[in-house]
Amino acid sequence: MVDLKMERPQVSVAELKPLLTALAVALLLLAAWIAWGVWQQYDDGARREAVQSARVGAVAAVEANLSEEKERFVQQLANPLLQRALAESDLDRAGALLQGGWPGATDGAVVPPELDAAYAALPEAGYGRVATLETALVQDRPVARVIQAAEGPRLAVAGPVRLQDRLVGVGIVHLPLKTVAGPVETAQVGSSAYLALRQSGASILERGDSSLARAAERMAVPVADSELRVAAAVPAVSAAPFGLGTVGGAVAVAVLVLLALLALRAPQLAAGRRRGDDADATAPELTLEESSRQDVLQNDEELPLDTTTTSAAAGTSAAGSAGTGIEIDRGIFRAYDIRGIVGRDLSPAVAELIGHAIGTVMHERDQQHVVVGRDGRLSGPELVEGLIAGLRKAGREVVDIGMAPTPVIYFGAYHLRAGSCVSVTGSHNPPDYNGFKVVVGGETLSGDAILDLYARIADDRLYTAPVEGGLEQRNIDEEYVQRIASDIQLDRPLKVVVDAGNGVAGEIAPRVLEAIGAEVVPLYCEIDGTFPNHHPDPSEAHNLADLIQMVAHLDADLGVAFDGDGDRLGVVTRDGNNIYPDRLLMLFAADVLERNPGAQIIFDVKCTGRLPGHVLRHGGSPLMWKTGHSLIKAKMRETGAELAGEMSGHFFFKERWFGFDDGIYAAARLLEILAAQGGRPSDVLDALPDGVATAEIKVPAPGDNPHAFVEKFVASATFDEARLSTIDGLRVDWPDGWGLVRASNTTPVLVLRFDADNNQAMARIKEAFRAQLLGVAPELELPF
Repeated sequence: MVDLKMERPQVSVAELKPLLTALAVALLLLAAWIAWGVWQQYDDGARREAVQSARVGAVAAVEANLSEEKERFVQQLANPLLQRALAESDLDRAGALLQGGWPGATDGAVVPPELDAAYAALPEAGYGRVATLETALVQDRPVARVIQAAEGPRLAVAGPVRLQDRLVGVGIVHLPLKTVAGPVETAQVGSSAYLALRQSGASILERGDSSLARAAERMAVPVADSELRVAAAVPAVSAAPFGLGTVGGAVAVAVLVLLALLALRAPQLAAGRRRGDDADATAPELTLEESSRQDVLQNDEELPLDTTTTSAAAGTSAAGSAGTGIEIDRGIFRAYDIRGIVGRDLSPAVAELIGHAIGTVMHERDQQHVVVGRDGRLSGPELVEGLIAGLRKAGREVVDIGMAPTPVIYFGAYHLRAGSCVSVTGSHNPPDYNGFKVVVGGETLSGDAILDLYARIADDRLYTAPVEGGLEQRNIDEEYVQRIASDIQLDRPLKVVVDAGNGVAGEIAPRVLEAIGAEVVPLYCEIDGTFPNHHPDPSEAHNLADLIQMVAHLDADLGVAFDGDGDRLGVVTRDGNNIYPDRLLMLFAADVLERNPGAQIIFDVKCTGRLPGHVLRHGGSPLMWKTGHSLIKAKMRETGAELAGEMSGHFFFKERWFGFDDGIYAAARLLEILAAQGGRPSDVLDALPDGVATAEIKVPAPGDNPHAFVEKFVASATFDEARLSTIDGLRVDWPDGWGLVRASNTTPVLVLRFDADNNQAMARIKEAFRAQLLGVAPELELPF
């Protein structure tokens, strides 16, 4: 029998060496590329740490200077000579004594608390000075802010003036700008970084590379007890190759270098192995590690080979692409948007997951570009950073327009032809809230589409693109202003007080209204995410008290107010009347229907029963729909409606605009109508059909489940001689009024509202609802 032996194919060392050399060169080039990225990341971290240190030092110094000057203000008021002047009602001498002996102090004055003289001196006296006096009165303590004085920017310090605990005036003094600008001016800032002292939308002092100014709000830190903040920025550095961090990149470089050395040594290893085969054909095959060790011993050299390093690195990379382990609360995914409390429900990591989920939906709908912006909340910059990271991870091209009202972000989706956008905003909620309003391909996500984002995150169904999407930073404020001004110009000037409630509309809303021909007086237009003056919700009447007072003080034609992100509008007249949004919608509808007879006009279930008749009388087609900005927009797309509005103050103009809710544009359209009609705007607005109505009444839901209760109520309620609608909760209409019970989609409460022609009808409707509600849940505490 012939003994056949299988011979292994022989590869010569000469044939193997060029290929392995090329492989080694390629590995070394890849290692060099990653090393360069790692160095950039390290350098960026050092630069970022330096500018953050400068920012912290500047903030601390400015806070100390402000505290010192406010304390000096109090000490000056305690001067016995000044107190004697107050007792003699000599306010002029008191003002001179206020600034006396105060280094650098000028323009000292003590004025009566009514501020009539201060307002009478406008505009020469300066709106900033008057606003500082008003703020000191409202907050009842010394305040400081940078204002524009005749000699240039100055720090104004103002506070209430008392004589034996009796308020007798308001004092104010101007101080050199260096009091607050000095710490920023002397901070150590490299030429490739940026540091700025800011107030509202203005930069008081800038240091370093001004091209980074747009991105600086992401690293802005507020100066305590003031409207100032110190903003900072460093150049954007691309992520290390393959998304590796500094440590991961360094490990990858080491592994690649080791593999390159191994490739260079492989021919010698192969040759040594062949020699072993020739010496003993029956010997067992050596493993690569054994072979290398033998070769090391034969050549008396050290070759640092650790195969476990490569496998460990690969395992880490795989784990990084799997589930993140970050907990996310399903409850933040609401009916209209995503909203929660920062630090409890929301974090940059959660924002990144949300961005990744939105990017996944965009990928499936073939939507590539997305516009991103944020309101003025302090948590906005870090949440935007996380959101953008998630969107880019899904391969989306992001245009970051920075701090901007939600309607400007919506406008950006149209103007930049992106089709998609995300607004990072807490809307009208308290300062510790934030959230996301999402539009994909022109559709505002709501209901199941919002819950689908959570499901994708929970199930780890997130698309990761092979190449990270790009990022562009852009400012479109001027385009927004000019787009409105090119379409709207007032027939006559109107004097308007604008109360932004320290929300993000404070900078651009006055610009828009001035551009269309209005005379604008700003009130609380300094953007401040802590909302120090009042809650930014114009649907609550008490939030309009200061606006009503200012309109009366200045004898203005009108007062307008915006919520925290600028998509809702509130209006007050010279006579102090709050014109509720359902009545404003009557005015808007009549105007739109003049040019579009028969057009569909949509309103939500909380609007007055007089609205449908008003629309019909002006030749329109009224349609009642569910409450919620995203639900209204969806219905507009479905029906082709020209106009829609909600009782909350959202107005949606399709005619001459884009159909999204925009409080700033609605204010411009309102002024256009009032200027064209002539006469007092108050008379025009007061003439709109009115009756007796309640504000929203909110009642804690039994068991904290408002939807379950409303379903039970709808099933059992019986109202005689009335028309029932179950579009959103239960609305019951009689010929002389109506009542509504619905479940809030944002909080565990029942929302009730009543509207009637007179007090007698109101009492009857309330009692009918009271009996039915208590019949379902006797434990309800009804405040009517």
